[in-house]
Amino acid sequence: MQDIVLYEKEGDIGKITLNKPEQRNTLDLETLKRLIEVFKTSADNGDICVIYSANGKHFTVGADLKYGFELLTDNSRMAEAIEFLESFQNLTRAMMSHPGIIIAGLHGWVIGGGFEQLLYCDLRIAANDTRIMLPELGVGLFFSNASTKLLPRIIGEGRAKQLMYLGTEISAEEALNIGLVNQICKPEGLRRILRRNANSIIQKDHVALKWAKKMINENQDDSIESVLAKELRIMILMGQSEELKKKLEKFVKDKH
Repeated sequence: MQDIVLYEKEGDIGKITLNKPEQRNTLDLETLKRLIEVFKTSADNGDICVIYSANGKHFTVGADLKYGFELLTDNSRMAEAIEFLESFQNLTRAMMSHPGIIIAGLHGWVIGGGFEQLLYCDLRIAANDTRIMLPELGVGLFFSNASTKLLPRIIGEGRAKQLMYLGTEISAEEALNIGLVNQICKPEGLRRILRRNANSIIQKDHVALKWAKKMINENQDDSIESVLAKELRIMILMGQSEELKKKLEKFVKDKH
């Protein structure tokens, strides 16, 4: 039986891959629970960087609407319907608790909750055939994965409202221009560029990387004074590292 989500560890890099190409990587309860499971496994395995991508023509067309309709029209499955909706939120919680750097590789359609789940990723790299759309309001659904907070934080409140209220699709180039993705490339080069970025990340000091992710994610809602104090504590902590002393010694010798 085909595994709907693949997980592979290669050294310090974890690879998580949606693997339902025939269903355009739709998200049902089983798929979401499996994604939550593998992100937790990746964290437990100490992956410094995670590449999150998908097999097939599209990254994901979002929630499995046929499955969702079946849940909504069957009162005996109400508990499953609530668990399905909550699983979108729990996936974001699993990503939030992962200390590694998560890089998403987008291609084809990335729709609704299928895109919203990517907003907590640290970097988003898109093939130039990527199309993003948030159609929820047009069909009477609502947004998930803390997107009502994260999307305005990433691209600004005005642009976030435009994408959410109008529900129009945007291209990879438009997404790059508004800061929704970090980089675009040709589809055939996506996996290579994802790997190149991951390799660059794992060369950095692993403890410092974890602190950087934690501070960037947490400090947006803190006062400047609070952030200054926290940064000082971490600078002192990192300054006591023997590894840092070795690197600085090498740097100084190389420069002289």
